[in-house]
Amino acid sequence: MSQPAVRIGAVLNALARAPARQCLRPMSTARSSPARRPMASCLSHGPAQARQPLVQRRFKYKTVEEAKSRYRSGPFSWKAGLLFVTTAAGLLWYFEREKGRMQQKRIAEAAKGVGRPKVGGPFELLDQDGNVMTEQNLRGRYSLVYFGFSHCPDICPEELDKMARMFDLVEAELPGALAPVFVTCDPARDTPKVLKEYLSEFHPKFIGLTGTYDQIKAMCKTYRVYFSTPQTVAPGQDYLVDHSIYFYLMDPEGDFVEALGRQHSPDQAAKIIIDHMKEWKPSVIRQ
Repeated sequence: MSQPAVRIGAVLNALARAPARQCLRPMSTARSSPARRPMASCLSHGPAQARQPLVQRRFKYKTVEEAKSRYRSGPFSWKAGLLFVTTAAGLLWYFEREKGRMQQKRIAEAAKGVGRPKVGGPFELLDQDGNVMTEQNLRGRYSLVYFGFSHCPDICPEELDKMARMFDLVEAELPGALAPVFVTCDPARDTPKVLKEYLSEFHPKFIGLTGTYDQIKAMCKTYRVYFSTPQTVAPGQDYLVDHSIYFYLMDPEGDFVEALGRQHSPDQAAKIIIDHMKEWKPSVIRQ
């Protein structure tokens, strides 16, 4: 046998003894166009993975009871319920506040309405220091006017204590915005000196006003205040004076706003006064 034939036989025998191998052929050649490339290949890696379709993730529960509990509460949760209750409470507070504010505004406007008797007006009296004081001295700020007399045994002291408390509450929130005024209905006994000593027992910022009987009567008439003294009184004899028991709230222009009575506590009355102050707006300039 020739030498070339021997070599060929040896090569064939070696190939026959070698283990079988799978030939992996690429699905496309380098010369194929991109349009013919497959979208995905089980043997490809890298950027091709980014083009794989997204698979929807599902919740996995450990037990059947856990899966059922997700739907047991319905579409609402405790957080949604808490948000609903909070929102409802906030809206209720807002509407109640606006309702009270509009009520205060209606009261103030009704006091100035056409056809209603006017409360308040010009006056000229003496204060507890003997200085002449008129309604112009009270312009520019609210005033709280009370009518009484220094010899009153119980009602006036109680009301003046209440007035002092009201004034302090308003002063704490709006300093200098309110003038507390006490007008005597008993000018025969309540001289400036008597008023100064009497009012100092209640509050140092109280303004006391007195004058002649005709001056006091004229002011009480403009404020629609009732008062009555005994017609026959012996000199030096003690007596009582009947009078209206109201606090008259006047705005910075001298217009009547509201009458506060014994049904209002000091805190309630102070809140009413503060609410009126916050809502007040200057009117058109008068002629």
